[in-house]
Amino acid sequence: MGEVRLQDHIRSIPDFPREGILFRDIAPLLADPGAFSESIERLVRRYRKAGIERVLGIESRGFLFGAPLALQLGVGFVPVRKAGKLPGATLRRSYALEYGEAELEIQVDALSAGQRVLILDDLLATGGTAAAAAGLAEEAGAKVEELVFIVELTELGGRERLSWPVHSLLRYGAAGEVQEPQ
Repeated sequence: MGEVRLQDHIRSIPDFPREGILFRDIAPLLADPGAFSESIERLVRRYRKAGIERVLGIESRGFLFGAPLALQLGVGFVPVRKAGKLPGATLRRSYALEYGEAELEIQVDALSAGQRVLILDDLLATGGTAAAAAGLAEEAGAKVEELVFIVELTELGGRERLSWPVHSLLRYGAAGEVQEPQ
């Protein structure tokens, strides 16, 4: 069996969710056990010796990659959820969307001061969601080691707007060219 090319498992859907947007769909990657497994294994190889103590997954697709990564690393998983979805006391942070604002939350006792965390989501576009999640982690006292994404849309400049190290399994440029950095 040859090497799995993750880019072969990302579907491009034009004009979704609105006209002019080219949506990068990870559903085919999730549906293929070999590709899904390979994506998790690449993350495990990168972070196995990084001293990560918690993996934070951003709702909802960040859960799909973050939970198995945390399990493989032998660390806890912390869900970063949309406002109003977590019980008990929470920390909340607003962030801008292209069509308004949204809010993310984590439970106040989910992280400890100084804990080294990795924040994971499926897609990096403008960086607002990732910045909000990282801000919540830091507000809880944790140290954000890196933000990691399955897909990065480089033309939207999200990486440049973030103050933390960023890693992506796949990077799509403006002309549709793709890089699969290791």
